[in-house]
Formats: sequence, C-alpha cells, structure tokens
Amino acid sequence: MKTRRLRDIETYIHSRKNVTLDELCLTFDVSKNTIRRDINQILQKGSIEKVYGGVVSAEKLISFENRNVERRDEKAEIGRAAAEYVEDNDLIFIDSGTTTCNIMNFLDTDRHLTILTNSLDVINGAASMPNVHLLVVGSTYKRSTRSFVGVDDMRALEKYNVNKAFMSATGVSLAHGLTNSDLLEYEIKKSIARRTEKLILLADSDKFGRSTLLTYAAFADLDVLVTSSDLPADYVQSCRSNGIVLRQV
Repeated sequence: MKTRRLRDIETYIHSRKNVTLDELCLTFDVSKNTIRRDINQILQKGSIEKVYGGVVSAEKLISFENRNVERRDEKAEIGRAAAEYVEDNDLIFIDSGTTTCNIMNFLDTDRHLTILTNSLDVINGAASMPNVHLLVVGSTYKRSTRSFVGVDDMRALEKYNVNKAFMSATGVSLAHGLTNSDLLEYEIKKSIARRTEKLILLADSDKFGRSTLLTYAAFADLDVLVTSSDLPADYVQSCRSNGIVLRQV
C-alpha cells in the first residue's frame, strides 16, 4: 500500500508541477509527518525537489541559460517595450529573470538613472553605463537564477523611493496574482512591490494561467503589464477592469 501511495504521490506532483505539503496531506488523507517521510523517500530518486512549503517536479526545473533561450525574441521585444517607460532621474528596480534583464539592452546610455537590482545580468549591464548609479540588493548569490537573495534586514529596502519596479514572476494568475516559489526572492519582490510608485510586470505568454507557492502581489496591483500578443482574453479584460496599462508586443 505504501509503495502504491509513493507512486501516486510522485505522479500527482509531476502532473501539478508544484504542490504544498498541506495539499498532499488532504489529497492522500495522511498526516504531515507521513507526507514528509514519503517525500524524503521520493527525493532520493531525484525526480522532485523541495521548495519552501512544498515540492516541485524536477521535470520543470530548467537552467537559467536554457530558459533564456526559450522565446528569446519575444523576451527581447518585451524588454524593448519596457525600457520605454524609463525616464531621466528615475530610481528603478529591475528584478532578476530571463525577461527583465533584456531591459538593459535598450536603455539610453546617456540617461541619468539609479538602478536597484538583485540580478547579476543587470549589474553587469549597468556597470558599463557611466550615468547610472547602481545599488545592489541581496547578500547571497543564487546560481540557478543568476540573482542575489537574502536581506539581513528587510527594513533596509524601505529607504529607497522606487519610482518604477520592473518585475518578473514564475507564474501569473487572476486568482493568485504574481507568484514565486523561492522564499528569499519572494521577500525582496514583496517589499519592492509594496513600495514602488509604479508596478510593471514583464512576462511572456508561458507565465499566464500558472501559479506557484508564494504570491508577492495581486494581479490588480499592477500598473503596467508588458507581455506578448497572445495574452488570454480574460487577462485582457482584467487589465481593462482594473485600469492596468496593457502593452503587447
């Protein structure tokens, strides 16, 4: 019976891509201690990975480099469109991600800016721009996302008056909003999203209709959505209903 349950749990995780421990307890009608023991056994196969509060299918874990290749032209066009929202003397936050980093390729090098970021790619791009004042967030490098995570005191972010935040998300849904699966990244995203004057999401069409464990902002909190041309109709309608500027490329 236990062997069958382990197989069923593993199949369920792969079908759902990411699940919480509470969801697994309810689905399989077992205690959290039992689920933890079962998960530890399945982890030995390497087919799933632990994340904060749950597990994800290892089948969906793709390296940053491979994710950057996927929809490359689409992500570049999203970055180009987003760069048009940057103005002189802005203090902007540019989130880590394979879409947001494209902004750097289209910024006017003569523009005077302050860039706050946790993205290694954005840091490298900004380092060669003489009129950019660069501020870095995060104390620990996370190789899988080429980002810095971990802030000893989240109140440190409160001193920055961010005009515009160019954000990424692992998943976007109308029900769960802008989501992420890493707790340390989530803390930074949530703090910035709460403080910025203008919240701008850059997301290719693969991100919509998906959600992960942690919501850092509601969809209705967005001021601008920069995305691809094939955005589902219900998201287009939600943008209209909530006064969100929709920019499709």
